[in-house]
Amino acid sequence: MRSPRPYSPQSGPGTPSLTERRKAATQLDIARAACELFAEHGPDGTTAEDIAHRAGVALRTFYRYFRNKQEAVAPLLAGGGDAWRALLAEEDPGTPLAQALERAVRRALSDSQAVEEGLEVTRGLLRAAASDEALRAVWYRVNQESEERLVPVMARLAGPGADAMSVRLLAAASTDAIRVALEVWSASDAPVSGPGSPADLAVRCLTELTGAMPLLR
Repeated sequence: MRSPRPYSPQSGPGTPSLTERRKAATQLDIARAACELFAEHGPDGTTAEDIAHRAGVALRTFYRYFRNKQEAVAPLLAGGGDAWRALLAEEDPGTPLAQALERAVRRALSDSQAVEEGLEVTRGLLRAAASDEALRAVWYRVNQESEERLVPVMARLAGPGADAMSVRLLAAASTDAIRVALEVWSASDAPVSGPGSPADLAVRCLTELTGAMPLLR
């Protein structure tokens, strides 16, 4: 998983305001600090005060955005899903779905130093989550939300005649392919690229989970 791309001005009514951008930046700073500290000291060895101090914000600012220390990692995790959906949305309708999915997965999980750095942060976080139920709950919730947001992207690529349930199943399988790949990779010492990497494992998971789906035939 990686953090959202640096903000670039966009036109149109959906452009975030300066206040919204500052809020998002602060949340992401807190999320990065939380991920670093969880990887270094574990959830039990990290307090909300520690996270706020590492992020350079007041404790009251921390609690303005997050209910507890585990929730603080959500923006960083969600950024990975945002990036992957954006890459998939760049595919042209009519492109064979299997090709579009594999290409987006590989691009989301490889090909840049920023991605590799984000993956190492994710590895530390998922290892910490193995012993923290609340942290795992945040991970699963972020994946569920990403799956729901993936459905309209998948529907657009599948075309107007696609069966709605098949589209939802494909969105669920694609999300789980990446989730399982990251979990398996994080528990290993495999590299961030090449055999055994997140991209390699995610493509394998995607193939095995979706191979029999009508939309990909």
